[in-house]
Amino acid sequence: MIKISSIHTMRKFQFCLSVLLLILLFPCYIFAQTDSVVLHLWENGAPGFESRKNEPEKGDLYISNVHNPSITVYLPDKAKATGAAVLIMPGGGHRMLVMNSEGREPAKFFNKLGIAAIVLKYRLARDTISPYTLDVHAPQDALRAMRLIRSKAASWGIDPGRIGMMGFSAGGEVVDMTAFRSEPGKAGAADVIERQSAKPNFIILVYPGPLGVPTTITADAPPAFLVAANEDVCCSPPLVSLLQQYRKAGVPVELHVFSHGNHAFNMGAKSPFQSLKNWPRNLADWIADSNYFKK
Repeated sequence: MIKISSIHTMRKFQFCLSVLLLILLFPCYIFAQTDSVVLHLWENGAPGFESRKNEPEKGDLYISNVHNPSITVYLPDKAKATGAAVLIMPGGGHRMLVMNSEGREPAKFFNKLGIAAIVLKYRLARDTISPYTLDVHAPQDALRAMRLIRSKAASWGIDPGRIGMMGFSAGGEVVDMTAFRSEPGKAGAADVIERQSAKPNFIILVYPGPLGVPTTITADAPPAFLVAANEDVCCSPPLVSLLQQYRKAGVPVELHVFSHGNHAFNMGAKSPFQSLKNWPRNLADWIADSNYFKK
């Protein structure tokens, strides 16, 4: 016969074990729930392609088959939040999206600095049998994403006057295609998101491709941080050209061209070159010196 005291001890042990498991699992649960939020840019799918909104994307680290563009929102700890935000556009040659190295990793970098980071999945004009065009659909997604972020700014603790764009490689081309447009909100639009401005307050270009680089910019262009490797014959010349336009317009700009390395060094962690490993420090310094990132 089992003594009552033994049963009581066993139940107490089982209860303590359950509590311990909850404590261990709870942080993981919280991380899964609050680490990021995903929102599609249009409730019913992208205009003209609504019938494709339920087609599944392919991949995880490298995403393709994007037909229902979306943003993934990473918010910083409220105690260190500055109110600034950055819309990040990964590269991938308009064939895919490099979501980890050029999306999630820079988002974590910004969050540590108290800056909200929003990663865009935009439509890919060079994907297999793609119905999209380079100069129309990815820019359309980027502009819509900026409007969507501003429409949610109050609930996300973001200052709508301090939202920028960041683009890697092909994502940098999308930035160049959109950041220099005059994109005010459409007053009275039935869709309240369209009432918001899509113009960024600053831009960050990391080895951007040559498409979309303006031949001239105006004095209201967003201040810029530019970075590439000199050996990157594709993507360092566009930045030198853009630098010249910025200087003519008298708009603040900072350019870093590193002598070694080539394309796609991402946030530098895997580069064999110390200068490229440390390039985010230059970005952090620029952020520290720029008023639009401060509380």
